[in-house]
Order: sequence, then C-alpha cells, then structure tokens
Amino acid sequence: MQLSQIFSVSKPVLQIMKKQKTGSLVNIASIYGMVGNDFTLYEGTNLTSPVAYSAIKGGLINLNRYFASYFGKYNVRSNCVSPGGIYNNQNPDFVKRYNKKVPMKRMGEATDISPIVSFLLSDSAKYITGQNIAVDGGWTSI
Repeated sequence: MQLSQIFSVSKPVLQIMKKQKTGSLVNIASIYGMVGNDFTLYEGTNLTSPVAYSAIKGGLINLNRYFASYFGKYNVRSNCVSPGGIYNNQNPDFVKRYNKKVPMKRMGEATDISPIVSFLLSDSAKYITGQNIAVDGGWTSI
C-alpha cells in the first residue's frame, strides 16, 4: 500500500474522530521504517526487501507523528506499531539467519503484535499519542 493511500483512508476516519472529540488510530509500520535493511539475511533466497517498502514505512511513522500533533487537541490519538520479522513459512535459511541475529532468537508471530495494537486502541492508552512502538524481539535495540 502506498503512503498516499494510507493518508486517503485515514483522513475521513480522523475527521469523524475529530467531530466526536475522541478516537484512536493505530497504523502498522515496520522496523525497516526505523533502521536500515540487513540484506545478508536474504542471501541465497528469493526474498528481498524493496526500497519502496522502507520508504513508505518510514513515511508512515512520520505521518503518524503529524496526525498526533494535529489531532491531539481534539482528543484523537495516533500511534504506530513497528513489527520485526513475522514468521510465515519463509525460506528456512532466511529464518535461521534472522533468528540468529534477533536478541530473542526467534521471529515474531501475529499474536505478538495484536496485544499492543489492542492496548493502543483502548482507554488504558488514553495519554499515549505520536508513538512508534517496535515489537521486534530486540532487533532495533542492537
């Protein structure tokens, strides 16, 4: 999905939240929007990470900050979650190299991401906005 498409979908939703004077938007970015790619992980596989992916995810993180600063006065929150690699039956060589690099020694699962999204959408996070939370097994800490 292109950044302009994300903006086009978010804009009317944010306008409704603005009118309601409450709401929470959570976008899914990526660690590759935060840090450079490690292309050694992809060697010998048919996997890659295109430049557009990183550029869009980095732009999404900043778009989120813009939304937070603009809509905050209307009690509307905007946050991002940036997952690390999520296991989805990728090439075994890729998975082995990934697991070796990440501090928690495993790829993520969808069930690792959903709790933080639920939290950010809840009233328990009512004073959190403009944040990008990495859920990456420690990838961005090294």
